[in-house]
Formats: sequence, structure tokens, C-alpha cells
Amino acid sequence: MAEFVSVTSSNIDAIKHDSTTNTLHVRFKGGGVYAYEGVDSDKYAALMNADSVGSYLHAHVKGKHAHSKVD
Repeated sequence: MAEFVSVTSSNIDAIKHDSTTNTLHVRFKGGGVYAYEGVDSDKYAALMNADSVGSYLHAHVKGKHAHSKVD
């Protein structure tokens, strides 16, 4: 399984993506890891290359993909 990759963000600590299940895991700096379902590799690449990871997550992932808290 993929390892978490640190990102530069005021709210997000790290992200990992499982291309087999199209699941995006986001670890927030305030605590908690959330899994977002149905996030394909193209959207993951766009997220990782976005000028603002947090803004991209909010605009293109949150509210558009089912999610659950992992821990």
C-alpha cells in the first residue's frame, strides 16, 4: 500500500492514494485521517500538483466523494 506523502498546507499534513481501490487518505494537522472513495489517479495527480492542496481538496473532493474517518 502507498505511504503517506507530506504536503505543504496549513491544514493538511500528508496524503496517500491507493490506485487499486481509488481511495484517497488525507491526514489533517488538527488530527484525524479521512478516506475519500472514488478518487482516481488523475484527480490525485491534480491534487498533488495544485497551487493549494487544501483549496483543491475542498473544491474537487470534499462533498463529491463518499468519505469516512479512519482514526
